[in-house]
Amino acid sequence: MSDELNNSTTQVDHEYGGSEIQVLEGLEAVRKRPGMYIGSTSESGLHHLVYEIVDNSIDEALAGYCDEITVSIGEGDIITVVDNGRGIPVDIQPQTGLPALEVVFTILHAGGKFGGGGYKVSGGLHGVGASVVNALSEWLEVRVHKEGKIYEMKFSRGKVTQPMQVVGDTDRHGTEVVFKPDPEMFEVTQYNYETLHTRMREEAFLNAGLRIHTVDNRPGKEQRDTMHYAGGIREFVSYINRSKDPIHPDVVYMSGARIENEGTEHERSMTAEVAFQYNDGYNETIVSFANNVHTPEGGMHEEGFKRALTTVLNNYGKKMKILKDEDKVSGEDCREGIACVISVKLTDAQFEGQTKAKLGNSEIRTLVNGIVTDKLTEYLEENPAVGKAILDKALMANRAREAARKARESIRRKTALGGAAMPDKLRDCNEVNPELTEIYIVEGDSAGGSATQGRDSRFQAILPLWGKMLNVEKARADKVYGNDKLTPVITALGAGIGDDFDLSKLRYHKIIIMADADVDGSHIRTLLLTFFFRFMRPLIEHGYVYAAVPPLYKLTRGKTTRVAFDDIEREKIAAELRGDNPNAKVDISRYKGLGEMNPHELWETTMDPEKRTLKRIELDDAVLADQTFTVLMGEKVEPRKEFIERNAKYAVNLDY
Repeated sequence: MSDELNNSTTQVDHEYGGSEIQVLEGLEAVRKRPGMYIGSTSESGLHHLVYEIVDNSIDEALAGYCDEITVSIGEGDIITVVDNGRGIPVDIQPQTGLPALEVVFTILHAGGKFGGGGYKVSGGLHGVGASVVNALSEWLEVRVHKEGKIYEMKFSRGKVTQPMQVVGDTDRHGTEVVFKPDPEMFEVTQYNYETLHTRMREEAFLNAGLRIHTVDNRPGKEQRDTMHYAGGIREFVSYINRSKDPIHPDVVYMSGARIENEGTEHERSMTAEVAFQYNDGYNETIVSFANNVHTPEGGMHEEGFKRALTTVLNNYGKKMKILKDEDKVSGEDCREGIACVISVKLTDAQFEGQTKAKLGNSEIRTLVNGIVTDKLTEYLEENPAVGKAILDKALMANRAREAARKARESIRRKTALGGAAMPDKLRDCNEVNPELTEIYIVEGDSAGGSATQGRDSRFQAILPLWGKMLNVEKARADKVYGNDKLTPVITALGAGIGDDFDLSKLRYHKIIIMADADVDGSHIRTLLLTFFFRFMRPLIEHGYVYAAVPPLYKLTRGKTTRVAFDDIEREKIAAELRGDNPNAKVDISRYKGLGEMNPHELWETTMDPEKRTLKRIELDDAVLADQTFTVLMGEKVEPRKEFIERNAKYAVNLDY
């Protein structure tokens, strides 16, 4: 497979016209039920609008007609996406009698991906995204540069406000979409540049040779980045491993393709590329995509890779006498420390679920399995040092896994034949339905005592932690099972860890980390989150993990007492308490820690569901999360120093 885009932007052998825009149904209910189309109306849904428009440009790149895309955030959080593709068709669409441009932006399920011949492979549903973005925008403008003319249309909340018209001449080709998200539809309308930049970098890795620019033109936030990776997913793997130490120098790369029913109207094409490199860590990072859509729950392409990797390594180990006849390494052993990117592109991709989280095409499993079996076998025979390094690591993982199994069995024997002997320090709640219960994991016995006295024992459990917790970023599962600080957490939650984790056995559906609002508290939170991310990731993926937000200040005037969570709120409340008397004395005291609060204060400020503030820990980007935990908690000092320097501007309120 070539590292460059298959065709340049000068390719004009296939006309993309209105007859290839097919209409399935009208644009209805998007504004009534936006979550059905973009997932949510929160910040993630807001950013999803941009991805839908960019996906259309990416499809032009996949088809070989676009090699440059620019995504800009303007003043007022107005988004502009420009590409140099063929331009959306502007001729009359046969079914509707309307210009194809109008159909694409006003009718749901209208696009070039439904068998009209516009695209052989595509990520989203070209046209579906455009109409949904239009429906959820306060206003949207589109300009198409095509055949020497600039065609323009304008819309407001999905309705046409300016019919398509020619507004000038041009010597370029492509599409420009400008839109302002509708504040009536979204909880927030401020874009996060880093979120968009991360997604666009991903797209650039997946489309070797495609150049993507991200630009922030908002006053005081000016920034510009360009992503262009001739090495494609090879460079993606190097990027994932950049804060880690690889155990072999080169990124292993394999690719292949297959065409079924070639030359017929049922022709189906498939391509797959896989790149990986092992590092000296203990965590598996496999990131997979189908038609450039991230598949966080994996699917058939991942399954094909995992099966082939395990088979090839075991066969190679026996052939080279690294494994004895009766020995073998499991799939988990084979994947310890791997950083892998799998990218497949295929006609008629079948995604499972509304969010396209998992790929269901069984034929792609066969293709990926075959490619990895043949090409990895050949690679290992030509690179025996790499093969030995990978197998040595797998054997070490195998021994550690056996040690973890023995430690786990030991814990089970100690807990009355697998029964739930709870930790001594756990103060459990009365309710047994996990959907109605919550557990506070609290820093220190003092705060734990106050929380126990202040809680509502019907549904709130308290587990105090003490002493320094293990940094699991630097430990295997066998060390975790034997750790006296983490074992109580594992036992109290009841769902196991690692490969044995079972979400259905979870004893509480709200797991709340309650630590002081200072640097030590932040460290405790980070250690716990690292543990959850590495060994109980479904907790975070399903939204069960929260951070309590304790107040920083207590303000008193007379018999009136209020609390503030930051300096700005402190000043605002102080002014409110003074009222018409600016000279009135308001006593302001700083909470030094949770242990300082009496049970009543802790309940009122941090534990009462009616008044408390909780932050749900979300996992939008597994690659970014993996990278961040590695940087913050790993062995390498230099990446951590760079991270702190880059993010210091966001940490002005840290209490040192």
